[in-house]
Amino acid sequence: MVCVRTIKDIDEDSWATFKSLAAKNKMKMGDMFKEMIESYNNSWNTVFNNNRIFSEKEAEEIKKIVASARKEKGFRK
Repeated sequence: MVCVRTIKDIDEDSWATFKSLAAKNKMKMGDMFKEMIESYNNSWNTVFNNNRIFSEKEAEEIKKIVASARKEKGFRK
């Protein structure tokens, strides 16, 4: 049995764009939505699972430098 779901607060232009993207890719809208969710999750997994750019010590040093510069220039903490 097919279950119909609704998504709240989507304007007509966004809905039309979503439908046209699915049609251009020759996909059902449900499959397109699943692919979008998987892509979103994969991109965040890439961000969170990458190697660190700075060591803990370097990160603390940079944090102190930034805090000092912000204080010197009058930015909020």
